Amino acid sequence: MPEETLLAFDYGIKKIGVALGNTLTRQARPMEIIHGEALGPRFARIEALLAEWQPQRVVVGLALAADGGEQEATARCRRFANRLHGRFGVTVVLVDERGSSMEAQALLGTHADDDAMAAAVILQRYFDTLPE
Repeated sequence: MPEETLLAFDYGIKKIGVALGNTLTRQARPMEIIHGEALGPRFARIEALLAEWQPQRVVVGLALAADGGEQEATARCRRFANRLHGRFGVTVVLVDERGSSMEAQALLGTHADDDAMAAAVILQRYFDTLPE
């Protein structure tokens, strides 16, 4: 498999966590948190990140219910993923994000904003499913 750069997003109504990684090292790292609810500035920042890092695909955390079923947040995540694909033409992969915020808080050792670390957890889950 050729080396690919990936961005990951932990989508939320008020914040979007962003992480970066590549298929060579298979290591995800938190990058930043995009704040605000207005779509224009959010997508402007995402467009800048896509231009800077030129990922071959992006990963979006899929907010499933505890039992793995769909919920209101699931539809929002799917809509966000569809917008990324439609607006920027990037390949989007959805990854189950259940428990990613709790795992991020454990990694950070704090209850501070964990969205970027949660995005890294989601991206790492994706890397862990790739064949050797």
